[in-house]
Amino acid sequence: MTVVPVISSVVAGTAQGRLVVSPAPLSFWGGYDAATGEVIDRRHPLSGQRLGGCVLALPWTRGSSTTTAILLEAVRLGNAPAAILLPKVDTFIALASVVAHELYGRGFPVLVVEPSVLAGLDGTVVQCEEHPTHHG
Repeated sequence: MTVVPVISSVVAGTAQGRLVVSPAPLSFWGGYDAATGEVIDRRHPLSGQRLGGCVLALPWTRGSSTTTAILLEAVRLGNAPAAILLPKVDTFIALASVVAHELYGRGFPVLVVEPSVLAGLDGTVVQCEEHPTHHG
């Protein structure tokens, strides 16, 4: 198992799971089914994949505050990613995790990583170590 080096934590935590590296941004509203964890945007490269429990690396997201609502529902239903890795802070994803911690006592780490460290790791099991910047 590979430990992913983290630049900073938007929502701190530790997670382990199969790494799914998305080559394209994802719109969670209309693109992700919170009830199943499946990418339902049929134009997206990850279409049909279930992301619940995985470590998801995104280049960025598309959409707005609806991202928070969809991810919050996915946490409630047990179908959220174990962690989300991004090259920069995404406040809507972070908000989903923080609110999930408050409402359900669980959320997911939101971590900033250098995308190049993920090269060759797609599909492998990785560990994301906590980098305590902010706690959710």
